[in-house]
Amino acid sequence: MLTALIFDVDGTLADTESVHLEAFNHAFAQEGLDWHWDVPLYTRLLEISGGKERLLHHWRMVQPNLKEVDGGAVRDTVARLHEIKTAYYEQVVGAGALSLRPGVLALMQAAYDEGVQLAIATTTSPVNIAALLRSAIGPDWRSFFLAIGDASNAPIKKPHPQVYLKVLADMRLDPAHCVAFEDSANGLQAATAAGLATVITPTSYTAQHDFGAALRVLPDLSHLNLAQLRQWLSEQQAARTRPRGAAGR
Repeated sequence: MLTALIFDVDGTLADTESVHLEAFNHAFAQEGLDWHWDVPLYTRLLEISGGKERLLHHWRMVQPNLKEVDGGAVRDTVARLHEIKTAYYEQVVGAGALSLRPGVLALMQAAYDEGVQLAIATTTSPVNIAALLRSAIGPDWRSFFLAIGDASNAPIKKPHPQVYLKVLADMRLDPAHCVAFEDSANGLQAATAAGLATVITPTSYTAQHDFGAALRVLPDLSHLNLAQLRQWLSEQQAARTRPRGAAGR
């Protein structure tokens, strides 16, 4: 039985990371910092989930003796940089710079038509989600999703499973009957820790990650349908319940 599809956002619904990178560099320039993240550096930084966490991690790399002083000056600077970055990202995405990855919208529509629930489980902010989906789906995008987990209501970042556990609790659904969609190793770890079979669609930023625990690894969702998902889920469940040694008899 397939009851819900749960989607990550950045990299999964849309290949957003190049725009996020542009937005971070814009924030650095606005604040007069001499930081500039190139693609190789940003690819490594993506191993840290969460924009503010990524900023702080980088700051500590370039300034190992960094300490919180002056009543939280470091925290305030990170928050200001992230606010500038988020505003820039929202503006660029709102202008139509991004579209959903191949097959995403068709799969969502098929699920919605067949009564399979849809949900979002991401470490990004509500503003970033709204900017992308308002542009891609329309102003009523929220009506398509039974539950939304994000940085505002599940603050512990992936690979911790908090956001998936919250979404599953909100939907009151058994993870054994749901499928998650991710693009990164951190996302895969979070989803599988919550008991979810996970389909991975890597991007150029995550192609080198270890996806050994995934249900399937696909280039995108353009050739995926609900019948295939049901079959894969059934096969996985059967494999888990098969007695040891039975496959070789």
